[in-house]
Amino acid sequence: MDSTTPHFVLPEKSSLGLRDQICELVSSAITSQTLSLDKRLPSCRELADQLGVSRNTVFSAYSRLIDLGLLVARDRSGYFVNPIALSPAKTTERQNQKNSHVVAPPPVTFDSFGLEPVDNPLDWTSYPYPFIYNQIDPDLFPVDSWRECTRLALKSTKTSTWRDDSVESDSQQLSQQLRQRLLSSRGIYANEDEVLITLGAQNALFIIGATFAHKNKPIAIEDPGYHYGRNALQLTGNRLIGVPIDNEGLIVQKIPDECQLVFTTPSHQFPTMVTMSQPRRKQLLAAAAKQDFLVIEDDYEAEMNYFNSRSRSLRSQDKNDRVIYIGSLSKTISPGIRLGFMVAHRDIIRQARIVRGVIMRHAPTIVQEVVALFFQLGYYDSHLRNIERRYKRRWHVMNDAIARHLSMLERAPTRGGTSFWLTGPRGFDATELGKRLRNRGVLIDIGERYYLKNNKRSFRLGFAFVPIKKLEEGIQIIAEEVKRLL
Repeated sequence: MDSTTPHFVLPEKSSLGLRDQICELVSSAITSQTLSLDKRLPSCRELADQLGVSRNTVFSAYSRLIDLGLLVARDRSGYFVNPIALSPAKTTERQNQKNSHVVAPPPVTFDSFGLEPVDNPLDWTSYPYPFIYNQIDPDLFPVDSWRECTRLALKSTKTSTWRDDSVESDSQQLSQQLRQRLLSSRGIYANEDEVLITLGAQNALFIIGATFAHKNKPIAIEDPGYHYGRNALQLTGNRLIGVPIDNEGLIVQKIPDECQLVFTTPSHQFPTMVTMSQPRRKQLLAAAAKQDFLVIEDDYEAEMNYFNSRSRSLRSQDKNDRVIYIGSLSKTISPGIRLGFMVAHRDIIRQARIVRGVIMRHAPTIVQEVVALFFQLGYYDSHLRNIERRYKRRWHVMNDAIARHLSMLERAPTRGGTSFWLTGPRGFDATELGKRLRNRGVLIDIGERYYLKNNKRSFRLGFAFVPIKKLEEGIQIIAEEVKRLL
């Protein structure tokens, strides 16, 4: 018997006879599609030797499976899976038959840590109107430019920069490009030992949470806020305290004295898209010094400001090294790139690098090198101008459509970003709205998941993926269902 022959093991305890146990083993393998159509099953002798039973018992089991239409016998070739057996209808029928006489074990239970799951369907691209977060228009991705950077990174003269184990270090080329081209545009000037490459903003938050968890002091987060970031900070053992926001951003006076970290998204508050005012930014930095806490600044969608000049980042105004700055390339290049970065005092970065090394050592070096070339050759700047122009146009179409069709809802003030935050009157149920809209081909982000405590009145509409010609008709469908709920 060769090493690729399927191997079966009888259960230690079973109320079934040997023949039926073998039938159940093989049929389960067929149902789970672990047996391929072109791969021969073990012969009667081989399977008998495997299981320690007689050949007659195996022959009887195979004969039964042939009668059920699960197997076919080919002359001088052996036993194979019947192609008909892999049809969806047959799979469901067999599963029902199996469940009819098998007692299910008790469900496995565990402490969920209160984590917020991803609720959007995996086939979200099949929906006509996917107004959901963190999806980008695939037509905007610069395939040719990316292919050229990949080709250059794979040249024999460059393979040594990504081929070998980098231990806990990052690509010097990417670090340099981030510092020169991206961070400098936000008024941030950092040394190489003050920058750490991550697998996106969420990964950066996990690293920060793990780095500071031993202090056993709570972390203040915006409420509503970035739920995936909340998951990351909570999973690393930190206690979280929600701080409300208003039209100027995080309300600084509501930050408890005992907090060690305060997480905020000042450029475009996640999920309301409110921009923190300059007086509020100064107030937050002053409070950080007075109350002795550090600020985690997630510069979310800072590039997507369509009307005014970008607000100064907190890190650029920080005179006391109290701001940990994190960013991501997911929205500007692609979510699939999974690269981000954090900037902080070198002592914090040193500890964060150790934590990252325990988790994953470092981000994939070949991807870092490709992204470095993407910056170096000017492709990033060109791509950013393109998406800013396209998203600005979509923002106007969405803004006008919401004003025409959803004026009965309260809208958070925003002048940029790739989404809108809407809130209904008291008693309005956006969670129920989301269920109804899904049946009509419309996906929205319900606001309930963004709050620490139950609040069902709000929802979020992201417009980056929906074609511009479909934006208004999608809003009209939403308006119809909103009116039915009011």
